Amino acid sequence: MFRLMFSLRTGSSWRCGLLSLPSTLRSLDSHWLSPADREQLLMELRATGWMEVEDRDAIFKELHFKTFNQAFGFMSRVALQAEKMNHHPEWFNVYNKVQITLTTHDCGGLSKRDIKMAKFIDKIALSM
Repeated sequence: MFRLMFSLRTGSSWRCGLLSLPSTLRSLDSHWLSPADREQLLMELRATGWMEVEDRDAIFKELHFKTFNQAFGFMSRVALQAEKMNHHPEWFNVYNKVQITLTTHDCGGLSKRDIKMAKFIDKIALSM
């Protein structure tokens, strides 16, 4: 069994998905975002401070905490979830600031895994 992955650039954004193969050869990747789902979910994430990364199919958010310890605790909780999901963020930390970029490298762009991780990150950040 095989799957062909592709990334299609339309305008200023990338689309991630599978080439059209008979359903016996593909089970639409559970991580793929339909165009309608993508627009709706990105709109929801923009409302919580996520931004699309220019020239890349990824989302970015910067979070600020009261102390380094709080930032590190947040990162630890996200790291545990990332391991469970086998989906790891790109991130950068200096003192109380954490910058996070999410994208799915396997398909070269945003996927449901990124949306799920972004929502988890927002939930954890609110509890800190």
